[in-house]
Amino acid sequence: MARATHHVDVAIIGAGPAGLTAGYMLGKQGFSVTLVEKDPHQVGGISRTVEHQGFRFDIGGHRFFSKSREVVDLWNELLPDDFIERPRMSRIYYRGKFYSYPLRAFEALWNLGLLRSALCMASFFRWKLFPHKEVKSFEQWVTNAFGARLYGIFFKTYSEKVWGMPCSEMSADWAAQRIKGLSLGKAVLDGIRRSLGLNKRPNDGMEAKTLLENFRYPRKGPGMMWDAARDRIIEQGNSILMGHKLHQLSWDTTGGFWRVAAVRADGRLTMLTADHVISSAPMRELAARVHPVPASLPRAMALSYRDFLTVALMIRSEDLFPDNWIYIHDDKVQVGRIQNFRSWSPEMVPDPELACVGLEYFCFEGDGLWSSSDEDLVSLATSELAQLGLCDPAQVVGGTVVRQEKAYPVYDDGYAANVAAVRADLETRYPTLHFVGRNGMHRYNNQDHAMMTAMLTARNIAAGARRHDVWQVNEDAEYHETGNEGDDAGVAAALKSERQVPTRIVDADKRAA
Repeated sequence: MARATHHVDVAIIGAGPAGLTAGYMLGKQGFSVTLVEKDPHQVGGISRTVEHQGFRFDIGGHRFFSKSREVVDLWNELLPDDFIERPRMSRIYYRGKFYSYPLRAFEALWNLGLLRSALCMASFFRWKLFPHKEVKSFEQWVTNAFGARLYGIFFKTYSEKVWGMPCSEMSADWAAQRIKGLSLGKAVLDGIRRSLGLNKRPNDGMEAKTLLENFRYPRKGPGMMWDAARDRIIEQGNSILMGHKLHQLSWDTTGGFWRVAAVRADGRLTMLTADHVISSAPMRELAARVHPVPASLPRAMALSYRDFLTVALMIRSEDLFPDNWIYIHDDKVQVGRIQNFRSWSPEMVPDPELACVGLEYFCFEGDGLWSSSDEDLVSLATSELAQLGLCDPAQVVGGTVVRQEKAYPVYDDGYAANVAAVRADLETRYPTLHFVGRNGMHRYNNQDHAMMTAMLTARNIAAGARRHDVWQVNEDAEYHETGNEGDDAGVAAALKSERQVPTRIVDADKRAA
């Protein structure tokens, strides 16, 4: 069969951090690229910045820190003059008191009181002596690490709000990836040394993997970065199909290239062909669009995602709290986390007389929260902020709602086997189909990890071989925020396999001609 009129070297599904990074890096090397993005107006995916009447909202909060020098250099290349440095502060709210995050165990035990602290320590030692021997769930992992009582206080409520399932049904992989390296015993001893004046080191809480005292941030939100990447891609002569959703992806066995069909909201189809396809779309959605239907489709459809929405409130007051965000460990309210947008950047809030905070609610698309009207959600957020003692409802002067579907790939007990089955099926059958990014790989990666998977994929395509295993990025299972920015220690080295990938990409000199 003949190629479509519009043929490119690489078609990229999704214009989030991974897709845009892949497009920009390939364009720098002379490849022709087209990105397919279903949002009609904005690029950046979950890392975009939403604007409402001059107020800017970061969808979830994105600090710009990476152990990868390549990622840091790319950020500086795309946005050389618009980074500001901001102080980092986040806390946990529990029963009317604030606790540092990451947890400072000595502080936490002090705030809990003598009796409750003693029970927590007894529980800690009980589970150290008699731990779960076969650890499969998040609940078992955290209980072994901190004891059942601290698990119940500082992990259970918030985690179940985020994921919408009991912690006993969540994979231990989640804990291993996000909170590995915290040690309660070391933290308590560290606190005692400090109280005796024997430890003068800067307090990082628990020698935690998740603490940075300062971080860089685009002055008008992370969307600045991805808008810049979009503009660079267009300047390279490549294109982005905004408002287009992947309709079908099929491999032309005779011609040896991909046929990509994308559909607009009005039903109009756009067709193109490509030698390679890079997908950052949710793995479940991609598998459902591949033709012929892959054998692994039932496994892909078993993958699930957690959605969330942000209710932004404008409040006639000075900033309500100094934190960038607060985790709400209180089962009497539905809100899970509260962002303070001015603490991210003063330019996010245009009126100095107004505070602007974002209450985040974790939900499933189509459930009661997701389907509620904006007015009802603003009312709920206002009442819960008052219930927490953080705001007088009379001071709320405005509000808006931002919905984000498929924000988090769910780590249930079957996700790993399902992802492995989809990979084995599609990557083996279609060696020029590449998975990148958080949803594309169904892995809870940070944006720098997502970018690194895209960089390595671009490198593989340019080399005509899968020399780098992108699935090894962040495989060290550490939430890598210790050490120095750009020292590469926190991003696992992608393995070299030298497996050849069939490619129809012509030589650079032929492309230029």
